[in-house]
Amino acid sequence: MVANGAHLSAFPNYLPNRPTPTVKLGRTKKSPPPPARRSKAKHREERAHRFIQLNSKRTYPTRRRRRRRPSSRSGAMAAAARRGPGALLLVALLLLALVVSGHCLDAHHRGLKRRRRKHEIHSPIKTVVVVVMENRSFDHILGWLRRTRPDIDGLTGRESNRLNASDPSSPDIFVTDEAGYVDSDPGHGFEDIREQIFGSADTSAVPPPMSGFAQNARGMGLGMPQNVMSGFKPDAVPVYASLADEFAVFDRWFASVPTSTQPNRLFVHSATSHGLTFNARKDLIHGFPQKTIFDSLEENGLSFGIYYQNIPATLFYQSLRRLKHLVKFHQYSLKFKLHAKLGKLPNYAVIEQRYFDCEMFPANDDHPSHDVARGQRFVKEVYETLRASPQWNETALIITYDEHGGFYDHVPTPVVGVPQPDGIVGPDPYYFKFERLGVRVPTFLISPWIDKGTVIHKPNGPQDTSQYEHSSIPATVKKLFNLHSNFLTKRDAWAGTFEDYFKIRRTPRTDCPEKLPEVTKSLRPFGPKEDSSLSEFQVELIQLASQLNGDHVLNTYPDIGRTMTVGEANRYAEDAVARFLEAGRIALRAGANESALVTMRPALTSRASMSSGLSSEL
Repeated sequence: MVANGAHLSAFPNYLPNRPTPTVKLGRTKKSPPPPARRSKAKHREERAHRFIQLNSKRTYPTRRRRRRRPSSRSGAMAAAARRGPGALLLVALLLLALVVSGHCLDAHHRGLKRRRRKHEIHSPIKTVVVVVMENRSFDHILGWLRRTRPDIDGLTGRESNRLNASDPSSPDIFVTDEAGYVDSDPGHGFEDIREQIFGSADTSAVPPPMSGFAQNARGMGLGMPQNVMSGFKPDAVPVYASLADEFAVFDRWFASVPTSTQPNRLFVHSATSHGLTFNARKDLIHGFPQKTIFDSLEENGLSFGIYYQNIPATLFYQSLRRLKHLVKFHQYSLKFKLHAKLGKLPNYAVIEQRYFDCEMFPANDDHPSHDVARGQRFVKEVYETLRASPQWNETALIITYDEHGGFYDHVPTPVVGVPQPDGIVGPDPYYFKFERLGVRVPTFLISPWIDKGTVIHKPNGPQDTSQYEHSSIPATVKKLFNLHSNFLTKRDAWAGTFEDYFKIRRTPRTDCPEKLPEVTKSLRPFGPKEDSSLSEFQVELIQLASQLNGDHVLNTYPDIGRTMTVGEANRYAEDAVARFLEAGRIALRAGANESALVTMRPALTSRASMSSGLSSEL
């Protein structure tokens, strides 16, 4: 056993310290001491004397032939010859080995030099920061900006849904600007979204009517149809209103897949959900194996980092569970501002929110029933931190939402010409082919290279049917950073990209606000409820935490998050992440294979200490 219960098989490079053997070849006699140095005056006197002698005799001095010393190799060979043919053969083999190893070492150093050659980024953007908020539609958050910004495709007030989408006599529920705190979580699973988009189970309409939001919400409680049809006044989301005026907003950015949180979050960094349309235990245990933008960045010698608050959802990607990547996970409160201040943010930074709503640290991800005002303060903090960083003039901040969360949006979701990412079909009973997008979501592009008040509509390619969606992020990073790696899937090869918006200006702006508006009041009339049950997304996070903690092999695993309260889940998740990362660091210090995947074992996991057991798989 090695450090903290880690198995020795996990450490193929671990060997006891041994003395390094040395081989001495050539002469061993001491060299004669060098002659004493002459003074400069004496040297000049001798040169003058010689010059006089040469000119008086008109002859040149005979050059003294220096006795050639045998080389160390010839000396070794001569000594071996005196000892016999066996010694001669041994020395010859040693010399051959030295020559070959010298050539190999030289080739190795040349290869290292090539591999370490710094990747050149020709774009003015050297750092991309990504924030993915939770469960709000474009019209719900930004739709009413249209009153002062007619260039944004927002709400007019005439949009509506019938309570019964198929009944012409059913009452209409019109959009309002009275959005506030929503205690219930509107439907946003695969079936819910199909009903919201098409009004029924029939998905043949082109374009989709976007007629079933009120109908879907009708069975979720009193007032829910009105809640899902409402949007925020701009002064209720002052940070977003300011960002829309100061930088760029996309008004045709869609969720990648018409289903819930986790599949869409997977698309953000990998352009696929690997067939996931809902929670799947096996995938949550083992992690999703697809290639990610993190892998592409590493292949090209660029850096990335994840700044998390209670649990990083990016650990759903299998490749990020490798030992070598665990050092790239940083606690947001300890490292984000520090790295930004020192100018040490990586090329690609992911900022994750607090996903559990607790008294001490309330959630700030905007997921209902969380307070949107907390999310506004979080976005304000991220922006102002970047604005004060010496890296600001080389930074782009992308803020988007994973999916619409069941809230109304009037823009029809694209259902034609959307490519299947990787040939993987979703599970039964729907066998979804990933050939249509989800509902439109709010998305911002923030950088000193972006002009004020920019609105980005439909992209200009790469194909006629291309749209902005979450796969646009890895697609743009590939072009922005000149990555030599291939596209991740057919989806990011198809998705619209926005790198050209950084080329419009010749110099970065100097008038970007240093501070965003203060968020003075809460939209929630009460504080966090730590005794509440978990949302679907929070249950998925706890299942991830159980894998990190080694509890995924227990019989209670499928229900491990179903009986927890929010407060209990938060403590469990934070403890699991701390154990997992600490065990990984211990393994690295002990010499484990840095490409190994870490799997925690519950039998060696102590609830009372940081001592953790792990096994590593290549």
